[in-house]
Amino acid sequence: MERKGGSTAVVTTETVARALTKTTTTPVEEKALRMRYGAPVDLDAPLPKAHGDNEELADELLLLEMRLLSALKRQRAMTQGGSKPAPVAKSRNGTKAKVVAALKSRKKR
Repeated sequence: MERKGGSTAVVTTETVARALTKTTTTPVEEKALRMRYGAPVDLDAPLPKAHGDNEELADELLLLEMRLLSALKRQRAMTQGGSKPAPVAKSRNGTKAKVVAALKSRKKR
């Protein structure tokens, strides 16, 4: 048996980056290609929307993002300033506050 002469192709980072801008791939495929070939991400490109057209999910994600950002700000304030963070808004659940207060007073004894 004789082997057929085959061709080889050289794939470069630039080639993959250019191809990703021209084609449509799933997020998983794009991530795999970028990791495998080291193609950079366009820093000015908008982030993909995880919620699609579901407005309820969009609202939940926005609330989660806001909570995470406020927690990050508190953490940065603590590490940079060394002072106590801004107080967190009181919980709507009064029972929890009562239980926490009772446990704190119990520890002092």
